[in-house]
Amino acid sequence: MSTRYPFTAVVGMDDLRLALLLNAVSPAVGGVLVRGEKGTAKSTAVRALAELLPEVAVVAGCRFSCDPASPDPGCPDGPHGEGAREARPARMVELPVGASEDRLVGALDIERALAEGVKAFEPGLLADAHRGILYVDEVNLLHDHLVDLLLDAAAMGSSYVEREGVSVRHAARFLLVGTMNPEEGELRPQLLDRFGLTVEVAASREPEQRVEVVRRRLAFDDDPAAFAARWAEEEAALRERIAAARTLLPEVTLGDAVLLQIAATCAAFEVDGMRADIVMARTATALAAWAGRTEVTSEDVRQAALLALPHRRRRNPFDAPGLDQDKLDETLEQFTGDDEPDDDPDPQGPGDGGPGDGGPGGGGIPPQGDGPAPEGTSDVPGNAPGNAPAPAPRNDAAEAGERAAVKAAEPFRTKMLSVPGLGEGAAGRRSRARTEHGRTTGAIRPRGALTKLHLAATVQAAAPHQRARGRSGPGLVVRRDDLRQATREGREGNLVLFVVDASGSMAARQRMSAVKGAVLSLLLDAYQRRDKVGLVTFRGRTAEVALPPTSSVDAAAARLEQLPTGGRTPLSAGLLKAHDVLRVERLRDPSRRPLLVVVTDGRATGGGADPVALAARAARLHAADGTAAVVVDCETGPVRLGLAGNLARELDGTAVTLDELRADSIAGLVRDVQGNHSARRAA
Repeated sequence: MSTRYPFTAVVGMDDLRLALLLNAVSPAVGGVLVRGEKGTAKSTAVRALAELLPEVAVVAGCRFSCDPASPDPGCPDGPHGEGAREARPARMVELPVGASEDRLVGALDIERALAEGVKAFEPGLLADAHRGILYVDEVNLLHDHLVDLLLDAAAMGSSYVEREGVSVRHAARFLLVGTMNPEEGELRPQLLDRFGLTVEVAASREPEQRVEVVRRRLAFDDDPAAFAARWAEEEAALRERIAAARTLLPEVTLGDAVLLQIAATCAAFEVDGMRADIVMARTATALAAWAGRTEVTSEDVRQAALLALPHRRRRNPFDAPGLDQDKLDETLEQFTGDDEPDDDPDPQGPGDGGPGDGGPGGGGIPPQGDGPAPEGTSDVPGNAPGNAPAPAPRNDAAEAGERAAVKAAEPFRTKMLSVPGLGEGAAGRRSRARTEHGRTTGAIRPRGALTKLHLAATVQAAAPHQRARGRSGPGLVVRRDDLRQATREGREGNLVLFVVDASGSMAARQRMSAVKGAVLSLLLDAYQRRDKVGLVTFRGRTAEVALPPTSSVDAAAARLEQLPTGGRTPLSAGLLKAHDVLRVERLRDPSRRPLLVVVTDGRATGGGADPVALAARAARLHAADGTAAVVVDCETGPVRLGLAGNLARELDGTAVTLDELRADSIAGLVRDVQGNHSARRAA
């Protein structure tokens, strides 16, 4: 077994270490979501936590880790009597981003079903993680169907499997820990709310601290065992402190005044539902136990709010998580009761002189958030930490009439735009596709390795040959040629490439605000449908890729917010730049189909002697590639030239106005996009 990096040797990241330790003290807190830029030791700290957890007593031979003191009466391996018991280390089970549904929840043991003729259940990762840690690295990249299964298990504390003639329920209570890089996309709100606490981590900008990080990492890589031995005493002390806090936890009391502060804080920050109140109460209790106290203080409530509320107060996907600490202090002061404990608050985190702050080399640092903001962030609304900053407006004297950026209008729910046909791209929620997960539509002979067995079709193929194969027992004699692969249909995510006209013809403040609001609405839709997005803008003399295709829709929203307008309208340059972007993306990810969304009034006043003809030629390049396209017509006024409609015809796509883009305007917009595209292709 490989040696893990010691938890107490992690430099700094006090908030992260405290959040993890509070969950070790009280698993009922509900887990931790660790957000931060790449290379900040998120995974290292999480994996090190498993070594600190107390051993778990289990029923010997039970695959579902039943507690001998109170075994699960519905355990598939039960009933359990007074049999042998054993103690083992708490498990940390890692859920890969590309895991299958069968691997997560378990499935019918196909080998025993076919060979012995019996129905047997093969447990999955949820069973392995029971009473331990379920760790998901890059949790924001997890497929939606796996997210749904995690939500169900986290909500009910058990896993239900109903498939292929198997009906099984088993306990699945685990500490859910996830890490993510916001640059790669955000989490669905439902899953976000399932994490009890959240912390933001960033690499220190202090040279001394960075030196200490490098020094310790190099020492560990040179001799892991010797490095771990140097920290063994600190690890043992921290392990004992966790055990002591667990013992003290049932004795901690929550006074009415403290409960009122918790409720008032959640109400003041307008968090949805009651889960935040419960998580705050459990976190404050764990903080008191960690500090060795039996009463919860206002400081415990304050610290609990900083850990439990930031990810719950987001009103839309583009709001950066965070908490107004001045408002928090005002709320706590307003609702301070008379029964507040007199003892000094001492929520000793791992950086407050306890184990983890000392040891060889020191390395304690102030809590994250008190230092300078990480590079690569900005104060632009919606720019999550870790996203690249929005480009500053160009200061080009040649751009006559350039105007400063205007704010986007209020976003709205849009019609779903989809790519026609049946794709085979990454799982998502936009266009129809053949996927690994979805409704079963048939069975085929497998090409290569079998991944999804169609049991009924396999049995049907093997049944006529049983007598010829000399079958004599209950098992079914199956040959390789009998196996059938299930074909399934679901939804895929697409590459939605926005081509936005930022020229002078769009520069009227009210008009550009409406255009930005429409694009922001489409970005929200892309976020919900798990798409990749890209942004190309054109104005003045040329076009530029404002954002290369990415899963971080937040980054696209930030770039859109800072988009200035002015100058001529090089429509052909915008379309040609988009063609180049899509050409490169087809090479990188050929299975992900693109959807081109051109936001313009259709005017072309730059790019050559005949800009309209050049734009038409550029549009026909997209049509020749079979790229599905939608033109959002931004033309206003009593006299309409219909130029956007002409562009849509050249693109072999569909034109919609800003009003028609709204979900409650025209029923059947999706059918129009698909039908018009197919009809023109056939003609």
